[in-house]
Amino acid sequence: MSHISISNNETIPLSSIPELDYPAFLEQNILSLKNSAGSHCVNYYGIPWNDNVRLICCIANDELSSINISSALVETGKPFNTFSKQNPAFEKFEREIHENFGIQYTDHPWLKPVRYPFNRYNKNENITDYPFFSIDSEELHEVGVGPIHAGIIEPGHFRFICNGEQILHLEIQLGYQHRGIEQLFIEKKKLLQRATLAENIAGDSVAGHTVAFTNLWESMCNYQPGRDLQLSRTLALELERIAVHTGNLSAMCTDIAYQLGSAVYGRLRTPIINFFQRWCGNRLAKGLIRAGKTNFPLTNELAAELTTLLNAYERDFEEISEELFNLPSALARFEKTGVLTREQAENLGTVGISARMSALERDIRYSHPHDLYRELNHQLLLKNHGDVHSRARLRKREIDQSIAYIRTLIQSIPGAGTQSVQLASPSPNSFTLSLVEGWRGEICHAAVTGENGELIHYKIKDPSFHNWMGLALAVRNNEISDFPICNKSFDLSYCGHDL
Repeated sequence: MSHISISNNETIPLSSIPELDYPAFLEQNILSLKNSAGSHCVNYYGIPWNDNVRLICCIANDELSSINISSALVETGKPFNTFSKQNPAFEKFEREIHENFGIQYTDHPWLKPVRYPFNRYNKNENITDYPFFSIDSEELHEVGVGPIHAGIIEPGHFRFICNGEQILHLEIQLGYQHRGIEQLFIEKKKLLQRATLAENIAGDSVAGHTVAFTNLWESMCNYQPGRDLQLSRTLALELERIAVHTGNLSAMCTDIAYQLGSAVYGRLRTPIINFFQRWCGNRLAKGLIRAGKTNFPLTNELAAELTTLLNAYERDFEEISEELFNLPSALARFEKTGVLTREQAENLGTVGISARMSALERDIRYSHPHDLYRELNHQLLLKNHGDVHSRARLRKREIDQSIAYIRTLIQSIPGAGTQSVQLASPSPNSFTLSLVEGWRGEICHAAVTGENGELIHYKIKDPSFHNWMGLALAVRNNEISDFPICNKSFDLSYCGHDL
């Protein structure tokens, strides 16, 4: 058997994952991607395994709602052929494996460090010596932006090569901040500590990452949450989507100097996050989602408040959106700017809006539904042009869709029958994978337990890990003055990438 197929949030014995020799491992995973247009890599990483490294590859088949898991045991000192040469979507996964374990790849197209984590294999590699691509030319010039930015934005460096105002190449270097979160999941032993870690992976994706952790943990403990818990989690995800998309539209208006849009969208974001404050005491939804229980059950009174809030929000949101998407000066900046083609999006393995803007069908709510998304019968929203306009339009349409979902969900509020449950210990010697469609795209958490059910490995993948290279390609042949609106329309995460 070349792989084992599992469903989203399914726990299996670690021993059930086939262990192949590396050539068979490579061939099997590349072949599975070629055989299905709906397949893509959701995670690929290494685990220290005695004196070697066990590689685990997770290929999602979106048409069958399954994830194919396979593994290979490799020695760090030996050279290996890459997945990336045959499928560019693997390039960053393999760069991370190289950085973490020193595994050498003979034919990787871009074998540079990814994050410079504290526990990297080669500590002589330093971020100040990062080998940026360069071109010797008297006609071209380089522009460096960051890593320190104005305001509160997180650190990241953007190195442009330009011909006049035209961008020929952009290289994005991250890795300036680390909290060692994956290692902390192993070191911290209390469930509350781990839930708090999940909430702080990325501050704009509290619901997304915490639902992923919670679903994974409950699966490992063989616990099935009640409808009240699933309702709270689904609502939190869709409210987070509305809040962040609204704030993003505000920022996009700021980047094109459309101050009315900036002000109105910014104002509209506030009551959404204030509802989280009303619900659980935190505007980012921290404390709301917990494994096996909820400290803040959704009540009929809260549902009524939410209905009133959405009625007021929707009226003003539709009015300002009508203005924005019919404003010639805005359309002139949005349309045909920052284009990522479908072929590029597919080759890079992009997810979320960064995929759906180019008609690439990537949405976990549709392909691997969890919580109440199967009940909602979620429908994909797609655009075809892959430009700033497509990304803005999708955010508007997703907000409309989320509002409709929330109105449906709160028509019937179940009693809080599972407010507190004593969870069993996690299954020993097991593997679990959880996929969640956050507002930015596909979130993946994976865990491995030891013989006593203790966590021995925890792996996090934020959707930004897939999408930063998409931004680098999208800005090519655009004027450098269009970079801010391109960057904001992708709206990727620094800390979610660096961990």
